[in-house]
Amino acid sequence: MFLVVDGPDGSGKSTQAHLLADWLRRQRFPTADFRDPGATVIGEKIREILLSTAHEAMTTSAEVLLYMAARVQLWAEAIAPALKEGKCVVVDRWLSSTCAYQGYAGGFGMEKVIGVARDSLERVWPDLTIILDVDLKTAAQRLHRELDRIERKGDNYHSRVREGFLRLAQGRPDFVVVDATGSAEAVHQEVVKVVQKLLYVA
Repeated sequence: MFLVVDGPDGSGKSTQAHLLADWLRRQRFPTADFRDPGATVIGEKIREILLSTAHEAMTTSAEVLLYMAARVQLWAEAIAPALKEGKCVVVDRWLSSTCAYQGYAGGFGMEKVIGVARDSLERVWPDLTIILDVDLKTAAQRLHRELDRIERKGDNYHSRVREGFLRLAQGRPDFVVVDATGSAEAVHQEVVKVVQKLLYVA
């Protein structure tokens, strides 16, 4: 199974992706977990470019193409081979992020983002995308570090990011929205419940 944990900055998605991968391993599912962008040499270099505060002049269109380039490399180098080996794959962010951030909040257009993905990726959507939903105040309190270029875009932008995620998930059976305002363990238990339904794990 190809599983994605996504959501706004400060939603706890990286923590929840790691917890989910660890839980799957404890259930004896062979599991690989990655982050998007990243997890490959090329992907990590693209990630540095995208998040560096030195690149404030970057356009939204350039962001879309760079995120997609990193994703294509991640799929070819890591995700596709892991799936062929019969592993569960857990990814921290995926196309849903580009739809919410650049497509919706950035004004590029979510359908246009999906179009670029269809032209670029062998597989566009995972089996399940878990969206961690959190309000801006809670999210901001969780970012205890220097903010990257995307995180610095301001409350209005990040409010639209949250709205973009929720709009993308509406009416889709392969998306589940989980309230992420609770503790890491409480949110993890909710994520596990969602995944158990998909994997038929008692």
